[in-house]
Amino acid sequence: MLQCIFLLSASGEVMLEKQLTGHWVDRSICSWFWDQSIAQGDSFKHLPVIASPTHYLFQVNREGVTFLACTQVEMPPLMAIEFLCRVADVLSEYLGGLNEDLIKDNFVIVYELLDEMIDNGFPLTTEPNILREMIAPPNIISKVLSVVTGNTSNMSNTLPGATGSCVPWRKADLKHTSNEVYVDLVEEMDATINRDGVLVKCEIYGEVQVNSHLSGLPDLTLSFANTSILNDVRFHPCVRLRPWESNQILSFVPPDGQFKLMSYRIKKLKSTPIYVKPQITSDSGTCRISLLVGIRNDPGKAIDDISVQFQLPPRVLSADLTSNYGTVNILSNKTCTWSIGRMPKDKTPSMTGTLVLETGVERLHAFPTFLVGFKIMGVALSGLKIEKLDFKNLPTRPYKGFRALTRAGNYEVRS
Repeated sequence: MLQCIFLLSASGEVMLEKQLTGHWVDRSICSWFWDQSIAQGDSFKHLPVIASPTHYLFQVNREGVTFLACTQVEMPPLMAIEFLCRVADVLSEYLGGLNEDLIKDNFVIVYELLDEMIDNGFPLTTEPNILREMIAPPNIISKVLSVVTGNTSNMSNTLPGATGSCVPWRKADLKHTSNEVYVDLVEEMDATINRDGVLVKCEIYGEVQVNSHLSGLPDLTLSFANTSILNDVRFHPCVRLRPWESNQILSFVPPDGQFKLMSYRIKKLKSTPIYVKPQITSDSGTCRISLLVGIRNDPGKAIDDISVQFQLPPRVLSADLTSNYGTVNILSNKTCTWSIGRMPKDKTPSMTGTLVLETGVERLHAFPTFLVGFKIMGVALSGLKIEKLDFKNLPTRPYKGFRALTRAGNYEVRS
């Protein structure tokens, strides 16, 4: 049972406090937490469960915002962490992002959401589709009306029908003029390549995203061609676990609208779609840099939105960089971004230039790490494929569509 939730800013300020039970939790626990965070550094921020002198603390960090929950009683730690992750996801979806300013500008909606998501310390309603029926997402019209009328609440006067249903994530008696469902495979590739060009780590984090507009109470079955490659699978509450454990099939009654059906991870991949080859030489107060980008393994689809970003070393005074394809921009904070776009077929994109070092510095001792971005529509590089999608309890056969997308996650090349 959770007793209190705090939302902390990147500077340690308590932006929001929500007491969940009759047992009052003093704000001094946040001061203790922040003092420990400063003293122990980043390693402390990566601890999901922390034992303080008076409470057990659970933390989740998202976009510079720390979600901190407190309890003094024994409880499953994964339940608390999963709930905080769900709160962060719901707020990000409602507010169109997640940062300090958005939370401060919409603190009434944040309080209302927490009121519905947890009751007396126990998670209650966490499905975004049902929460939207209870609390309208913020928009310009609602903000204007709140200023005119003085009513800042977005709460609905009627209780959603799904709250009394055996399927709490779906409204009863849904009707759509056109029945359709779309399934997207969205994957992010995380890769680390060392200075010798050797692939140290390559894995994919993927999601199966569904956009469902089906009437009644449909029963769907989704199967994949090669589920043996999946690791660390995580399901939406609508998924029945027994069919997956026995036959690796997703059987579910979908929520209405968009939702994440499943997430997964695929480890120890052997190759990447593109290569980035940096060459850096430093002597006599200058540094010469050369960067090549090309296709390593052709995925069969166009590679779009290619970019290479790196931070100029601190002892660099100025930089003169040019490319034979795309544009190069250097910001005031010494962040350099080379935007290539779609990979050309007639040339290999390259960037060359000279870095001028500070007076008295003969050679560069700290070399940059290159962060690579790309997007490939129409293919899942993990090799995961959807085999079929079957329907039950539908009067007519609906339209179904499938898409795949792979993009770069934490893809870095060291020099």
